Amino acid sequence: MRAAYRRRPDPNVAASLRPYYPDFDVLEQSDHWDEVTRRVVLARLQAPPIRFFDDAEARTLGAFCDTVLAQDREPRVPALAFVDAKLHEGRLDGYQYAGMPGDRETWRLVARGLDEAARERGAPSYADADTETQFAICGAFAGKRLSGGTWDQLSVAHAFAVVMRAVLAAFYSHPWAWNEIGFGGPAYPRGYMRTGIGQREPWESDDDFPLDPVADVRERIEGPG
Repeated sequence: MRAAYRRRPDPNVAASLRPYYPDFDVLEQSDHWDEVTRRVVLARLQAPPIRFFDDAEARTLGAFCDTVLAQDREPRVPALAFVDAKLHEGRLDGYQYAGMPGDRETWRLVARGLDEAARERGAPSYADADTETQFAICGAFAGKRLSGGTWDQLSVAHAFAVVMRAVLAAFYSHPWAWNEIGFGGPAYPRGYMRTGIGQREPWESDDDFPLDPVADVRERIEGPG
């Protein structure tokens, strides 16, 4: 059963787009977790139904989540479904920016604002816009360059922080995301044995690329040396 959860690399996809840890499946370690942990993690494989957002909002925000998470093919982590469940059940963070509406209203305003930005660029909605337009709108959102209409009702910078906090929390709570980053998952009650930098547990996989992405990006920005 667990093999169905594994994200195998597509041989037709360029190496730069392949998973960094193509042979790693954190769910293969689920027998080593305690029952409560196993139940919580495995439940994340089944996306909850959309109950907070209406259909139009869900289409727009689902496309937004896929854009900012660079999810352009299956299987996708259903980040919006978990955000929706959190908002529907009222499991909020307990704080908000001064002068901002609550998170629920912020999400609805963002959905409306994204569609308005898409219509300004000739698309019926954000979900119906082409990929280039979707990226441009997200770039403007992140860069605090959206204004007018709905965007005048809230701080664009704070709105982006609110939605991205929830999107990233949902994404990185999912075991498929753990596979992508090589995270060994919960190690209770077994625990981790090797805690030094660069050390790996016996069940962890080596990465598929010899290039250290952190060092590579730093060198590109700062130059060699």
